[in-house]
Amino acid sequence: MKKETNTISDIISRNGIMVIDGSMSTALEHLGADLNSKLWTARALAESPELVRQVHLDYFRAGADCGITCSYQATIPGLTANGYTREETEKLIARSVEIFIEARQQWWEEEGEKAGRAWPLCLAGIGPYGAYLADGSEYRGKYGVGDDVLDSFHRRRMEILHQAGADILLIETQPSLHEALLAAGIAEELGADYWISFSCADEKHICEGDPIRKCAEAFAKDHPHLQMIGVNCTKPVYITGLIKELRAGLLAAGSTLPIGVYPNSGEEYDPVTKSWHGTGDAKNFGEYALDYMRAGADAVGGCCTTVASHVEQVVAARKAFIDGGRARVISP
Repeated sequence: MKKETNTISDIISRNGIMVIDGSMSTALEHLGADLNSKLWTARALAESPELVRQVHLDYFRAGADCGITCSYQATIPGLTANGYTREETEKLIARSVEIFIEARQQWWEEEGEKAGRAWPLCLAGIGPYGAYLADGSEYRGKYGVGDDVLDSFHRRRMEILHQAGADILLIETQPSLHEALLAAGIAEELGADYWISFSCADEKHICEGDPIRKCAEAFAKDHPHLQMIGVNCTKPVYITGLIKELRAGLLAAGSTLPIGVYPNSGEEYDPVTKSWHGTGDAKNFGEYALDYMRAGADAVGGCCTTVASHVEQVVAARKAFIDGGRARVISP
């Protein structure tokens, strides 16, 4: 069994830019999974784990340096409400990490090591409370629940994912600064490395309304286990502006924390059908990726509606960025 450790900074130092994988949901649907339920991708985790494994393999083969586990919608209240026992629920959450680790090992032995690739990081996907509501609240926030509810929702799942062997707890699609800070506090208590990623409404604000520059300042100090901050599942057109705002907030607080971005492809989410609609953005995803690297992103990938071909475009953009002299424009 391959046993190797890696860090975000190791991969960035080695590759210049860390390539993040793409959507779990869209990739699963392309493999035939039916995700139209409140459990969404957690349904495939429970019923079709071989498809989840295939998604991870496809992203490694496309060039991803890290991957996100199928745990975004695998929550304790969500699974128990759908008939799973507490023991079954906890095992299923841990299984999301185990499947990733198994797929990583298979890919490494088949091609990764021989190709001289970096050992991929396991990012444990941790969605916000709004994801559990299954009504699109991760793009609105303002749930109207107390900190006790949020703590109970996040704590045990984060413990399970950390103990299962995830390299990074990816606290993602966060519409709320308050919830993100609470989840970060849990990660700090666990002594677990983590990454905070916000969902955003425009080029300057997260979905609940706080300026993302303020969010960067809030996380710039006193979070020793925080390894990266960024944005995901947001329209591609907003990302360059958000990177500049994040960098400005970090610099104002004296931080050089890396920034990671993985937008969707620009379509609109329908919480009723659990699907995305529209034509997305006319601009090529790889062209956007190159823009993000030039704007100061240290890691780039895709979220909902992106697949392995989008990751391949990011890999090509990284090569163009590095071959072009890594000309960044990171002033606010």
